[in-house]
Amino acid sequence: MRLALALGQRHLGRTWPNPSVGAVVVAGPPGAERIVGQGVTAPGGRPHGEPLALAQAGAAARGATLYVTLEPCSHHGRTPPCTDAIVAAGIARVVSAIEDPDPRVAGRGHTRLREAGIAVETGLLAAEARRDHIGHIRRIVDGRPAIHLKLAQTRDGFAAASGPERLRITGPVADGAVHLWRAHADAILVGIGTARADDPSLTVRLPGLAQRSPQRVVLDSRLVLQPQSVLVRTAHDVPTLVLTTRGAPAHAKRMLEAMGVELVRVADDGRGRVDLAAALAALAERGLTRLCSEGGPRLADALAEADLIDLCTLMTGPGEIGPAGGLPAIGPHLRALLDGGRLRTVEARTLGPDRAVTYERIP
Repeated sequence: MRLALALGQRHLGRTWPNPSVGAVVVAGPPGAERIVGQGVTAPGGRPHGEPLALAQAGAAARGATLYVTLEPCSHHGRTPPCTDAIVAAGIARVVSAIEDPDPRVAGRGHTRLREAGIAVETGLLAAEARRDHIGHIRRIVDGRPAIHLKLAQTRDGFAAASGPERLRITGPVADGAVHLWRAHADAILVGIGTARADDPSLTVRLPGLAQRSPQRVVLDSRLVLQPQSVLVRTAHDVPTLVLTTRGAPAHAKRMLEAMGVELVRVADDGRGRVDLAAALAALAERGLTRLCSEGGPRLADALAEADLIDLCTLMTGPGEIGPAGGLPAIGPHLRALLDGGRLRTVEARTLGPDRAVTYERIP
């Protein structure tokens, strides 16, 4: 099952709207088992991991055990159900990490397998599988993508200095980790403040992974994103989506669309700003399941206030701003989540001179 999870993690960010499911076929008598097939959901979401693993196993699948990170599908879509392929291959036992909450499946896959005489076990490494499939779960159950919030702070707790110059907080090792998170996301989310202040490219700049750059999403209530910004100038190369309000100026919309930016209007929050719940619902409708939020402290605190954070990684660099101060990295609502136990620590690691602590939403 750990191998199946590792396989599924390889294609995170590449299979939406489908989950990235890992599958491993194991054959042989107890004590002499061997792996005869393995697969992961292909980019674009089809084919699924199970039929790929079964095809690799061939005749060796008969009487074997299939380990899979998510309940096999039992409904007809663009391809036949995975349960049909499992039964036809002669698999004797299926071990699923978790049940699929999709109402088209939701236990029906396991029931179909049991009715065919296949032994079914569930729950092995369920917590790990739920973490990997949280995007799929959030989209199906809550109608929104899962959010991984990334924040960087100085040792004395600031995200930016008081002056106009951009503050570089973390080093190259930590930056590499951020780019890997980007590669495993369906989209990167920022607010217009970050887009204008930093003029970021929001791409994956790791050797060999440039093609894994995900869609870029900007929250821009009044459509003030500048045409000379990197995000707009490269919109034809990397998909760029702007979520704005229905009251945003039409001329700005036409200008951005002419430069390759896609725009979606959503409801505002009563204060003229994009409503976060409406924005995330719109993204979920488009099939997005996993967002990496790099929008800075203001967006982070707004997400915390709305209780929309699933994973939060706080990266602390060795530098300090000192008495002059600046913009605090952690706002009051995020602090309340961290101090109130709504988010729990799941990982702490050193990345060169920097420290990264990851917190996970308590179910």
